[in-house]
Amino acid sequence: MTLALIDYGAGNLHSVHNALKAAGADDVAVTADPGLVRAADRIVLPGVGAFAACANGLRSIGGMVEALEERVLRDAVPFLGVCVGMQLMATTGEEFGTHPGLGWIEGTVRALKPAPGIRVPHMGWNDVTPLAPHPLIEAGEAYFLHSYAFEGEGVLAVTDHGGPVTAAIGRDNMLGVQFHPEKSQRFGLALMERFLAWRP
Repeated sequence: MTLALIDYGAGNLHSVHNALKAAGADDVAVTADPGLVRAADRIVLPGVGAFAACANGLRSIGGMVEALEERVLRDAVPFLGVCVGMQLMATTGEEFGTHPGLGWIEGTVRALKPAPGIRVPHMGWNDVTPLAPHPLIEAGEAYFLHSYAFEGEGVLAVTDHGGPVTAAIGRDNMLGVQFHPEKSQRFGLALMERFLAWRP
């Protein structure tokens, strides 16, 4: 089984790669090559930073978005988006203006609102509460670090930060998590193990 970990200059690739290996992945290609993505059995899209910069970085690689759409939307290979990689699944993001996402799940990524006792960014350990049964999402504690959050369809789990905040989205063969599995110790490794075994 070949897993493509997308390198578009916007992810914590070393930590995600190590976590995938620890979870049992034996063939992880850290790649910016659309050809390797087209040959992959599973795809992970990480992301750290601003929505627009990540979206532009992904689109700047010739053929990458098309390769992702072929494998994920057409061929239905298992896909995992992490942090901004999850946010890019949305229709649009509102960080530093309005910018198009991949449009795989209807929704918008909007700024978290500071409130008394509520700090932005949302940083640290927090509960993950599933909203509906899903083979990959379980209740537990995960590590979050973000200032923007998804609002829209396909929400699978929430966390609480002055109210419900999206922790995971998905449909069909696609899953996105706002938290960082690679920083979430046993909870995160268990999620990656389930992803590696997933047959949607």
